[in-house]
Amino acid sequence: MSSDPLARVRTAAAEQGLDIELRERPPAASLPEAAALLGIEPRDIVKTLVVKRHDDTYLFALVPGDRAISWPKLRAVVGVNKLRLPQPELALAATGYERGTIVPIGSTTDWPVYADSSIVGQRIAMGAGAHGYSLFVDADALIDAYSATVADITQPLE
Repeated sequence: MSSDPLARVRTAAAEQGLDIELRERPPAASLPEAAALLGIEPRDIVKTLVVKRHDDTYLFALVPGDRAISWPKLRAVVGVNKLRLPQPELALAATGYERGTIVPIGSTTDWPVYADSSIVGQRIAMGAGAHGYSLFVDADALIDAYSATVADITQPLE
């Protein structure tokens, strides 16, 4: 597996038959700033959150930028009563990507994917595996490629 995260993303996308667009952008201090740089709304950026289960396995939660994980909803869908966000070094070890760049595409382990139902039918931007880049993909194609579970797993940001 390539140590270049962008090459890893491109290769994995091709293997999955996903049509992606990688776009370079200046560094952003926040998700709203990244959205402004890309000329899109915060809801069009989907955060890939690595979530740790109690048994030391992980899952990916795909959350629109204008929403947050609803822990009760996600626990109910996954069928467990304990989930948490891991420390950055554990997220890196679990995916091969640094926090802020994480994407299921090209992850060093294919963890199960849970996608918020609000992204269905959208063209979304997400992390691209490397800082300073965003990846654009059709959400439905991503959901199909990774056999994602689609459910209401979010709540409005506080």
